[in-house]
Amino acid sequence: MKYRKLGNTGFEVSAVVYGGIVSMAHGDGRVYQDNGQAASDGHVSWAVDHGINYFDVAPTYGDAQLMLGNSLRPYRGDVYLACKTEARDRAHAEELMQESLRLLHTDYFDVYQMHALATMRDIEVAFGPGGVMEMMRDMKHKGIARKLGITAHSEAVALKALELYDFDTVLFPFNWHMHMAHGMGSALIAAAKERGTGLLCMKSMIARAWTEEERYASKYPKSWCKPIDVDDEPEWLLAAVRYALDLGVDTIVPPGNFDHFSFAVEHIDEAVDKPLSDEERALLAQRLGPVKDKPFFGPDCYTL
Repeated sequence: MKYRKLGNTGFEVSAVVYGGIVSMAHGDGRVYQDNGQAASDGHVSWAVDHGINYFDVAPTYGDAQLMLGNSLRPYRGDVYLACKTEARDRAHAEELMQESLRLLHTDYFDVYQMHALATMRDIEVAFGPGGVMEMMRDMKHKGIARKLGITAHSEAVALKALELYDFDTVLFPFNWHMHMAHGMGSALIAAAKERGTGLLCMKSMIARAWTEEERYASKYPKSWCKPIDVDDEPEWLLAAVRYALDLGVDTIVPPGNFDHFSFAVEHIDEAVDKPLSDEERALLAQRLGPVKDKPFFGPDCYTL
């Protein structure tokens, strides 16, 4: 496993992150087959055995906090644990934070993130009187959060948040499709590099948004956007990961199924060591044609 500096955090993190949705057994009103505590324990053990030292989860990921928290108990002191809050007001955020600490069997987070920032109204409330930012500052002061971060799908909103506070990390979809077609992410990468903000990349392995009812008929229902198929398009998938690394991200968070996570783990050394080739860039350009005018963020596509 390759380890990389996460901005100026001082953390040396695995080049692949374990997204908590991999551990989720119940979520979105569904029961995911062949998932449960034993499956989560096996996935986390496999991840640790393969050098993964950064785990990320959120209260909105079904029962992922419960599953992952139990699975991580033997390893908590040896890994980085990131959590999130989608609450914008302090009172609700404090309730969610305490519940996350309890479910994850920990008394601190290595990274705590303001989650799913989407609009300037989110920023206004979160940074206003009685907003979640008050709690997050207190968490860092008290050592409950070692570092603070944001997650977002809107580049403009993410940039505004970085103007208002010197966040340690940003989790954002630095995706081949959206960057090649729309330049999405370029300004945020430049701002983050200037500040020393750690860059966590979600959706590097995504092709486009799901169409209606397509998600649950697929073999990857826990992915909130349509991923590139592991079995049918491994060359495309590896090129997409290399594209994100070429942009300058520190680490990638694969979609929420074990197939894509294990693919990333097994191929990350190759992806890091060998830059994106002209042939791979041409392959991505070819694959862009059918999807460039299709939606990338569907109604269920929030984060990870």
